[in-house]
Amino acid sequence: MAKDCSFDIVSEVDMQEVDNAVNQTAKEIGQRFDFRGSKANVSLEGEQIKIVADDDYKLKSVIDILQTKVIKRGISLKSLDYGRVEPAAQGTVRQLITIKKGISKEKGKEVVAAIKDPKLKVQAQIMDDQVRVSGKNKDDLQNVIAKLKQADFGIDLQFVNFRS
Repeated sequence: MAKDCSFDIVSEVDMQEVDNAVNQTAKEIGQRFDFRGSKANVSLEGEQIKIVADDDYKLKSVIDILQTKVIKRGISLKSLDYGRVEPAAQGTVRQLITIKKGISKEKGKEVVAAIKDPKLKVQAQIMDDQVRVSGKNKDDLQNVIAKLKQADFGIDLQFVNFRS
């Protein structure tokens, strides 16, 4: 009797690495000459990164530094959801960046549709904020992973709990 193989598709972010990237960004802002005397600041507040800067130019510079640090820490930029740039106190501007974790129901449906598209003999089901894929053939599961890596769903996907 053949047993099913399975794996889970998740979208997770290591918050410790995000915290490290934010701290490195704050340190670099404090050391750079072009930020001397500036009100530029970056902080992690729960699941959001808050950036305050003197103007749009400095805000873009802080975001560029943050993105560099995030990439070096192995976090995908797809995990960052940029909010609106808002005016803040004392003539500064503020932007909130939300960290996207988990697969929403809509994205889960897109992933399941992409899995069923190539007509492989696998089943996919949405479970909370992840998608479980199962099938009898390991090769079919590996083909699903390869297909999903090529597709762009706007979120960072990881493949975990491969069971055979």
